Amino acid sequence: MATVGLEDVWKRYGKVEAVKGISMEIVDGEFVALLGPSGCGKTSTMRMIAGLEEISAGDIRFDGKSVIDRPPRARNVAMAFENYALYPTLSVYENLAFPARAAHWPNERIDKRVREIAGIAAIDKLLDRRTGELSSGQAQMVGLARALIREPAVFLLDEPISHVDARLRIDMRTYIKRLQVELGYTMVLVTHDQEDAMALADRIAVMADGVLRQLGTPAEVYDHPEDTFVANFIGSPPINLFGCEIGQAGGKTVLRRDGLTFDLPDQFLPLAAAGTLPASVTVGIRPFHLTAGAGAGHGAIAARVVVVEPLGDMEIVTAEAGNLPIQVVIPPGNRPKRDETMQLALEPEYVLLFDPESKQAIHARSGGSATAHAAAALV
Repeated sequence: MATVGLEDVWKRYGKVEAVKGISMEIVDGEFVALLGPSGCGKTSTMRMIAGLEEISAGDIRFDGKSVIDRPPRARNVAMAFENYALYPTLSVYENLAFPARAAHWPNERIDKRVREIAGIAAIDKLLDRRTGELSSGQAQMVGLARALIREPAVFLLDEPISHVDARLRIDMRTYIKRLQVELGYTMVLVTHDQEDAMALADRIAVMADGVLRQLGTPAEVYDHPEDTFVANFIGSPPINLFGCEIGQAGGKTVLRRDGLTFDLPDQFLPLAAAGTLPASVTVGIRPFHLTAGAGAGHGAIAARVVVVEPLGDMEIVTAEAGNLPIQVVIPPGNRPKRDETMQLALEPEYVLLFDPESKQAIHARSGGSATAHAAAALV
């Protein structure tokens, strides 16, 4: 296992800058997800760590030693892909043994390692079967296990479970996390799926346009996004973002939008008093952090129900307050009807503010943890 350091790493393909000066450290035994949309630079970053792509500038270090002049084999990196690329005419045992045989391990060591990994991966009963006879889920598990045979310093996962169905994805996430915890591997996952990143990673590196937007724990990127891109990309259902003006009403500082008025949350009042809030802000509030119905209380606004999505353990309501569309999550069994008017109030401790020009978060006193809500959102 190894600590992986990226120091101001760039990747250019001609005039296209795919990765723009990324720096981060992945500590020994840590699970980090590179998360972002297609074209954000996450796969290029992974391939540079593996040595499959040369870096254009910067440095990559394993345990403090530069590896940019080492070929992929010398870096002792294992990779698993969405396309698991097994040999269908060989048994599961021989597929697992293949990397070790290629490295000229003695047969006794190969057998011990194959059976050890197969036991941890719970595929020991499949060792005698040909991989062409396996289900897609079983084949994916074998592909992941094969990548672990050589005791790699770093394990890279490139969208390994993106094509499997929802139930199997949950099983595969459990399987991958169990492997990482029990074997203590440094793992890097490349994914566009926030659920996979939130469920698996110790920390998430959110990327966009070749730039590292934020690196933090799942709770940090959910509760305290550094900009509107991270806020909007993380969370399901997505965050409500809308513009407001800073104003005064009844001797209080308020947020105004098209006839709607919200009290400015207490954590931002010192900024308002100091005159450091911009005249206009982007307000962020997650659907889990609005109070609906009779409990809305002070500061509630009237909203017309447009769509109700019943999901069993919760219901997602899309409503309109004036010309402001807003989503709220409510418990099951309290389903409002279309065109019904419901009262909505922002939970002030969870309100986020962003500068509309820079898109960066406006930092204030932390209000509380939304980790439980984040977990509920991804069930």
